[in-house]
Amino acid sequence: MDKIAVLIPCYNESRTIKKVVSDWKSALPEAVIYVYDNNSDDGTDVLAREAGAVVRYEPLRGKGNVIRRMFREIDARCYCLVDGDDTYPAGAGCAMAREVLEGQADMVIGDRLSSVYFEENKRPFHNMGNALTRDVINRIFKTDIKDIMTGMRAFSYRFVKTFPVLSRGFEIETEMTIHAIDKNMAVRNHVITYRNRPDGSESKLHTLSDGVKIIRTIVRLYKDYKPLNFFTLVALFKAIVAMAFFIPVFIDYLHTGLVLRFPTLIVCGFVVISALLSFTAGMILETINHKDRQAFEFRLQIAENIYHENMRREAALHRGTEGASAGKDDL
Repeated sequence: MDKIAVLIPCYNESRTIKKVVSDWKSALPEAVIYVYDNNSDDGTDVLAREAGAVVRYEPLRGKGNVIRRMFREIDARCYCLVDGDDTYPAGAGCAMAREVLEGQADMVIGDRLSSVYFEENKRPFHNMGNALTRDVINRIFKTDIKDIMTGMRAFSYRFVKTFPVLSRGFEIETEMTIHAIDKNMAVRNHVITYRNRPDGSESKLHTLSDGVKIIRTIVRLYKDYKPLNFFTLVALFKAIVAMAFFIPVFIDYLHTGLVLRFPTLIVCGFVVISALLSFTAGMILETINHKDRQAFEFRLQIAENIYHENMRREAALHRGTEGASAGKDDL
């Protein structure tokens, strides 16, 4: 098990990857640097290997797919995840890793938005999207995460081994954040200094298409993690629509004593029934969600046991190595 594993997912980052690997090797000399190449065609993997990184491959395109493979294959006491575009400071990695290693956090978020991100990032729609995503998630999940979409984070072993990666692309950052919040894991914000991409390096994030995916992910996760709230809102919306169409029918009935629009009345009744069904579905799913949280606590305990067993094994191996060295010295 590595003490610190630096994880760098890459797709066509030949202009920056050597510098990123070198910077992290200098900042965290005790760490193992892993570069996962995601079908690059510009020699990113060759340059990363020359810089001293351990290079592995993920053939399925998408950042979420890369992170899924990273989390499955690598065992470490602390994981530092960073993009390969040289926009994040390696110097902040030491402090972020320390919070994880000392048990203060399960996820440390590299907070760009509290520093110079809005001045450095030259894409205004990215700025607006980052701020909007942060504000929506903080309001929905009642938390205070400073930067939802950051590509620089540090994780504990128990977070990595209990996080189910479902997203395939850039929505993965949102998914990781909401999972940590919902599962009551310790989350810390660490302010970092963001810098814009160097000339010739292009972002893989497409403002409109990936923005739509992120919004869909937020809605999906809100439904999955807070089903009672979600379906109560759906039921309330349906009830309001039914009431809006029912009131004119009821007013006509008061004036004439007759129901003049039977089809409208019938549709209103079905919409009310649909609202009740939505609310009932929310209650059922909330119960299932509660059971899933209980099951997660057991999975978390299993991950903790595996972690501590690995630590004891390493300690015993270390003692055995020291004993063997001492025996040779005595001879």
